[in-house]
Amino acid sequence: MTPLEASRQVIALVRADQDNARHLDGCAPELIARAEREMGLVFPPSYRLLIEEFGSWEVPPAEFLGVYRTKLGGDRLWGSAAQTVAARAIGLPPELMVVLLDDVWTFAVLDTSRPDQDGEYPVLTWNPGVLDGGLVEKIADSYGEFALAECRRNLDPPT
Repeated sequence: MTPLEASRQVIALVRADQDNARHLDGCAPELIARAEREMGLVFPPSYRLLIEEFGSWEVPPAEFLGVYRTKLGGDRLWGSAAQTVAARAIGLPPELMVVLLDDVWTFAVLDTSRPDQDGEYPVLTWNPGVLDGGLVEKIADSYGEFALAECRRNLDPPT
């Protein structure tokens, strides 16, 4: 399965389970481009597809960052770009992009320095308290695969 196919499955899962999954109304291309400029990084295709579709979404307990604005926040962008810029203040290397905050991993990040032939990046865990740059482990080959695994785990828990 390609990362884009995985993202399409995430879209189908989230739309099919409105009792548990929640999402916004999508994100315009100009806001996505602005988020990329603000963090100085480019979203991979599988993540971009989900941001375009939902803006931001959650499949509790996972809250996928995406890109969005709020009425109270005005023109300020929230989500992945804002968390990436903020995490740089505590040591996040400039090539990493924050995609999810987590109680176990602290941060799930994309390593933009290692694109594959399709422009996808591996998903890693990063924790500012870990020596030697904070990288802990690789958790997926692409954002699409990562998001699909998280959604499946949270929408269809084992009985």
